[in-house]
Amino acid sequence: MEQGQRTPRPNQLHTARAAVVDLFNLYLGRNSRPKSDEQTRETGSKMLKRVTAPNRELPPRNEQFLLDFEQLQGQFAGREQLRVVTESILISLIVQCSGHAPQSEFLLFALRSLCNIGYVKWDTFLPPLLSTVSNAESSVGQGNPIFTAMPSTSLAASAVAPSPSSVTTNFHVSNPTSPLGPMHVIGSPSQSATEQTIGGTLSPVRPSEIATSGHAALRANQLPRSTAMSYLRQLVCKIILTGLESNLKPITHAEIFVHMINWLVNWDQKQQGFDETEGSKALKLERPLHEWLHICLDVIWMLVEEDKCRIPFYELLRSGLQFIDNIPDDEALFSIILEIHRRRDLVATHMQMLDQHLQCPSFATHRFLSQVYPSIPGESLANLRHSPITYPSILGEPLHGEDLAFSIQRGSLDWERALRCLRHALRTTPSPEWWRRSLLIVPSYRPQPQQSPIPGAVFSPEMVCEAVIDRAVELLKSTNSETQCWQDWLVFADMFFFLMKSWSIDFLDFINKLASRVTNNDQQILWSNHVTWLLAQIIRIEIVMNILSNDPKKVETIKKIISFHKEDKSPDSNNISAQSILLDFISSSQTLRIWSFNSTIREYLNSDQLQKGKQIDEWWKQVTKGERMMDFMNLDEKSMGMFWVLSFTMAQPACEAIMNWLTSSGVQDLLQGPNVQSGDRMMMMREIYPLPISLLSGLSINLCMKLAYQLEETIFLGQVIPSIAMVETYVRLLLIAPYSLFRLHFTTLSQRSPSIMSKPGATILLLEILNYRLLPLYRYHGKSKALMYDVTKIISMIKGKRGEHRLFRLAENLCMNLILSIRDFFLVKKELKGPTEFSETLNRITIISLAITIKTRGIAEVEHMLYLQPLLEQILATSQHTWSDKTLRYFPPLIRESLTGRMDKREQSIQAWQQAEQTVINQCTQLLSLSADPTYVMTYLSHSFPQHRQYLCAGAWVLMKGHPDGINSNNLGRVLREFSPEEVTSNIYTMVDVLLHNIQFEHQHGHVLQDLLIKAIANLAFFVWTHELLPLDILLLALIDRDDDPCALRIVISMLDRPELQQRMKLFCSNRQGPEHWLNNQPPKRVDLQKALGNHLSWKERNPPFFDDIAARLLPVIPLIIYRLIENDATDVADKVLALYSPLLVFHPLRFTFVRDILAYFYGHLPMKLIVRILRVLDIPKIPFSESFQHVGLNNSALCPPPDYFATLLLGLVNNVIPPLNSKSKSDSMTDAANNSGRTTVNKSQVSSQGTINSSDGQKAFYQNQDPGTYTQLVLETAAIEILSLPATAAQIVSSLVQIVVHVQPTLIQSGNGLQGISSGLGQSSGLPTSPSGGSTESLATNRSTPSATGVNATNFMSKSGYSCQQLSCLMIQACGLLLAQLPPEFHMQLYIEASRIIKDCWWLVDGKRTIKELDSAVGYALLDPAWASQDNTSTAIGNIVALLHAFFSNLPQEWLESTHTIIKHLRPVTSVAMLRIAFRIMGPLLPRLAFARPLFMKTLALLFNVLADVFGKNSQPSTPIEASHITDIIDFLHHAVLYEGQGGPVQSTSKPKPEILTLCGKVIELLRPDVQHLLSHLRTDPNSIYAATHPKLAQNQA
Repeated sequence: MEQGQRTPRPNQLHTARAAVVDLFNLYLGRNSRPKSDEQTRETGSKMLKRVTAPNRELPPRNEQFLLDFEQLQGQFAGREQLRVVTESILISLIVQCSGHAPQSEFLLFALRSLCNIGYVKWDTFLPPLLSTVSNAESSVGQGNPIFTAMPSTSLAASAVAPSPSSVTTNFHVSNPTSPLGPMHVIGSPSQSATEQTIGGTLSPVRPSEIATSGHAALRANQLPRSTAMSYLRQLVCKIILTGLESNLKPITHAEIFVHMINWLVNWDQKQQGFDETEGSKALKLERPLHEWLHICLDVIWMLVEEDKCRIPFYELLRSGLQFIDNIPDDEALFSIILEIHRRRDLVATHMQMLDQHLQCPSFATHRFLSQVYPSIPGESLANLRHSPITYPSILGEPLHGEDLAFSIQRGSLDWERALRCLRHALRTTPSPEWWRRSLLIVPSYRPQPQQSPIPGAVFSPEMVCEAVIDRAVELLKSTNSETQCWQDWLVFADMFFFLMKSWSIDFLDFINKLASRVTNNDQQILWSNHVTWLLAQIIRIEIVMNILSNDPKKVETIKKIISFHKEDKSPDSNNISAQSILLDFISSSQTLRIWSFNSTIREYLNSDQLQKGKQIDEWWKQVTKGERMMDFMNLDEKSMGMFWVLSFTMAQPACEAIMNWLTSSGVQDLLQGPNVQSGDRMMMMREIYPLPISLLSGLSINLCMKLAYQLEETIFLGQVIPSIAMVETYVRLLLIAPYSLFRLHFTTLSQRSPSIMSKPGATILLLEILNYRLLPLYRYHGKSKALMYDVTKIISMIKGKRGEHRLFRLAENLCMNLILSIRDFFLVKKELKGPTEFSETLNRITIISLAITIKTRGIAEVEHMLYLQPLLEQILATSQHTWSDKTLRYFPPLIRESLTGRMDKREQSIQAWQQAEQTVINQCTQLLSLSADPTYVMTYLSHSFPQHRQYLCAGAWVLMKGHPDGINSNNLGRVLREFSPEEVTSNIYTMVDVLLHNIQFEHQHGHVLQDLLIKAIANLAFFVWTHELLPLDILLLALIDRDDDPCALRIVISMLDRPELQQRMKLFCSNRQGPEHWLNNQPPKRVDLQKALGNHLSWKERNPPFFDDIAARLLPVIPLIIYRLIENDATDVADKVLALYSPLLVFHPLRFTFVRDILAYFYGHLPMKLIVRILRVLDIPKIPFSESFQHVGLNNSALCPPPDYFATLLLGLVNNVIPPLNSKSKSDSMTDAANNSGRTTVNKSQVSSQGTINSSDGQKAFYQNQDPGTYTQLVLETAAIEILSLPATAAQIVSSLVQIVVHVQPTLIQSGNGLQGISSGLGQSSGLPTSPSGGSTESLATNRSTPSATGVNATNFMSKSGYSCQQLSCLMIQACGLLLAQLPPEFHMQLYIEASRIIKDCWWLVDGKRTIKELDSAVGYALLDPAWASQDNTSTAIGNIVALLHAFFSNLPQEWLESTHTIIKHLRPVTSVAMLRIAFRIMGPLLPRLAFARPLFMKTLALLFNVLADVFGKNSQPSTPIEASHITDIIDFLHHAVLYEGQGGPVQSTSKPKPEILTLCGKVIELLRPDVQHLLSHLRTDPNSIYAATHPKLAQNQA
């Protein structure tokens, strides 16, 4: 070390520090001279006398302090070292002396003085001080005696230049705090620590206390700790207020704010270690607490004051201060809490949609939840968002999750909203997958270890239990009114069984509540045994059996179950039905079942029930007497009912009876084809009548499960080929109970027999069942993707295997149907790694399917948009195909941009053919000449090169030269059959390219094109029909993929016109008695294998077909041909093809979806004639079209239908799609809505309107609504089809719908016989109504002067809905938003234009004479939820429009949200605060959805800032000056939006904004006025921003 450098040794620094301590002790009046133990031992009386002695040595005057302090500088190496030591000493002294008023005042003086000369820096002093105080308080909480006397020498000897971190943990307090306020503290300094006894302290006391103490009693050795902390906090707050007068760093402000909030939130928290007496005293608002609390509030107000804006006021909103448990009786604290609540409510308003409590899943779309996919490297996925509904948080954010679901209180608004959703689900039967992801397991049923929480679950078992009971009571009431609702009970039982088996209902809780409900009901509702029948369905579930056998309350539970039995009357002998027989005997069946595993209940049983049990036995013995077998095709009603009863009582004998029936025709030898060389004998069951669905539907679910299991054993694992009747019966079982009996077949069968996939017959049969019978069922369950992955595994395994053509083509056809049926985003592999396992054909169809989905339904989720580009790259990496410009023209931009510019390798393919042509022709000459040696086939297969084998068909084509008979078809057929399926596909695609090239080449050399086409078609007929060498479906797909060649589609049409194909189609249709296969009760006809599939697929095959056929293979192909014809403007040809193949398309499993999608995909490009033809593909009588649709829609007029038509369409959606409102009668007022999300119970059986099921129809079974899946989907999609089919333009349609929404309430009021009247003069005296309402002229002045101007005939309109006019008006808005969200983006653009026009036309928005206060009042009233505004019939045009937009937004897929900015662009430039608030109210609720899509979020945020700049920009010139403080709610909301996106969910105390967002905000803030910039100054990356200063990345960069 150099000699000239002053570096004090440790003992020197110790001495220097001691000098500073002594100096402070001197001015604090604390004697620091050490004394021995003897000197410190004094009697109590002496100590009291010395304490109260009037003559004491006074400390020096404060003015001398700086002079004395500066003399100490020479003892330190520099100013910085002195500063560090001084700050650490001051921190210790503040903790020690905070309770002594003079000492505290001196410390404040010293701090100010030292800060002025630079020996204390606030930014390095305040954070350690706050940390030290926190540690002191936590130590007190742990019972450590911090505020006790210690010798002062221990402080001097404790540290050598301690760092701030050491100060926070190593300090000692030498002086107690005073329990008195500052005005009561004795002016003399207290005695030094060395004059006190160790472990005991004394403080100045009042003379009165001394006088009354008798024998000079000592004070407690330790003052109340809460009081000590109060004085300490008070002093610290004073210091902070002094520090805030300087310019502190943002990080210091943040540290101060956090500590102040923590103190206030925990002001009354009992510290650990307090005794009860002391704790109770501490909780009282004593004077020290009162004062520190007030000064703490002063600090907070100073931090958030707008002039300085040290901390954004928004930080108070997320601080939790307003939720302290025990608010003291203090006006100042109450005031700040009130202000926080007020501003928090304003932010929450911006975050929530209008009428958000009415938004509930309608189950009318295929998308019921989002899927989860593996994350892409570098991209973090959002939290799992599977929730069907969300609950708003205190700041309006959507919340969901298991803990939240269990915390919802019965009777609350959230509880009622959840029940509304569940009740609707029980009526509309959504996918079971929705239930699985939405419901929570009963806690007591959970296996150990406990399962992880379900991210999207929002329905507790208590909610489900109540909803199920409500549905049961609803059905009981309908049954008692003699409404035919047996089908409703069947559907309900299926769901109830599923829910109980899923452990989503507490069985004991259900029984208790149901019994209570039945007992306490005002009206007698239990007139039948339906409840007993319902419970009999679940009585064999394991959890139910355990409860009835082992539960301590089993006897009580069983008694309640028995109480549901009704034996009131015998069935009418003249009107006996199977249902009445079942209900009459079901109680006996259930009783016997309970008795079988709990014999202790004998005393509670009814003898009549036991007698009926004997009748069942006797009937069954009589039926099975001798060798007789039940004839299931000739059962009368009584016999069917008794067999149903038997299925509940004796399931095994009933199962055996059914199996005996299905096998009763015996077996026969299967005739082998000429090419089959195996000599193994194969047996096949003879055909019999399949069991009718009317019989199967009444069987117990337990028997159905047993029967399905037994049928699977026979069908898939047996040695005998099953009959078609057996397979049809199996399929019907799965269709009648889609909830209870569904299984993933590949998984289930593989678990039962791992070798099943090695059995070709079983695999082929399974694929046939899936392809031609169960495809809609899998889609209904949301398992199409899982099935696609399973089938893809088969394809990948056998596509290169020789001769596996039948299995491969069937799997490929199934995969085509699956891909085209999935109307959602999907991955071709579960992982986004490696090439696809699809064939070339499937790769191409996947692109088409994605294009259709994205264009007609949009991309649903953010994750899907992230995966789209990697998915396309994955597909295109293995596919060489390029799509024509005409096809790309109709593709959605996202896909078109990825495919545009893709190199067309057709020319290289032709060049490769020309190079290999000579070799290929030579090989083909030897192989295909009429005199060719048959043995050359094996030589060719063994020695030809793979690159040459792909040209075999092309070579054969060239050798034909227009004469197909000139080649050896036998050898060609043998080679193609020995090829692998992949090689055959390659041959087809290559041959198509070669033949099209040759046609063009010869045409250019003078040949007539028509002659060339005739020859080409004759050659293709040779391949496909004459010798059946190639699969027709793949050939047609290859041709339409070359639609840019003018000959390709002409060849396709000629192929479709071939008589051979027409004959095949007619034969296929005649062998099948309509598409509703479940209604066919005749013995099925089995088609010969070769006739069904042709030579190529049937060669060497032994297993007979069940449903497969060449014609059936065309079902996914014909729609694609129609698409391609329309793309090429051949609409007349498309019309002819549809007319020709309509008989075949009725067998398409998803023809309804096909119609809906093609109308949406080509909207605006289809002639009316073709639209009508497309609609005729449907079974019109079974589709709920509006009665007026055929009159106003399907004509050639371009006129828009009248408003009545659109109003009726919306009413149909309200009645059949929108979830009914809850639990109130129709006449109830909307006042009750304050405590309920709904207003009324709409009994669907009472509703009668266009498109509505009549009460006699009941609920449809799944097999009647397989496409699209549920009746709500059918109604909504039908409404979309109607809109898409109208001759009117999108602008006309949207305008009509919007006008209905704008005037919906006054129109409905008129229809209600003048219930409320229309107050046209309300508020007009002032020119601007205090609350512009729908009942006033303001709402109608947008375009019309009276409600009737909408053109809606309101007569009897209300009676069709069952709602009051107020309720119906709100639901009509929701229905309109839902409908518009199903339509293509062309309608969305028109909606934005029309909505912006109506908003801008409101006269009071453009009235420049109105004050800001008046406009604010008007906007606030205009933007009330329509549900609340309609209470007094004051709905507004703007309120209705914004509610419509919000209902529309809530149903839009993520991708289509990108166009929502259009409405704001149409509203700009915004010139008033009123319009600014409307713009923010429109877009604000979107931000929670956009928070997971950063580019779109940033775009929206920038747009909102730009709108803000329109009014508060640097260059804006508003007509009336507006203060920035007028928009504090918008300022708070912008902070909240940024923090929400940063958290990726609800804002937490630890949430931080993303640096990219702060960078964006920093740029757009520059557009604003300086005073507004000031309020948003923390939303920057600037070092003065608390968010930048506290952000780890930004703080590190700044450092």
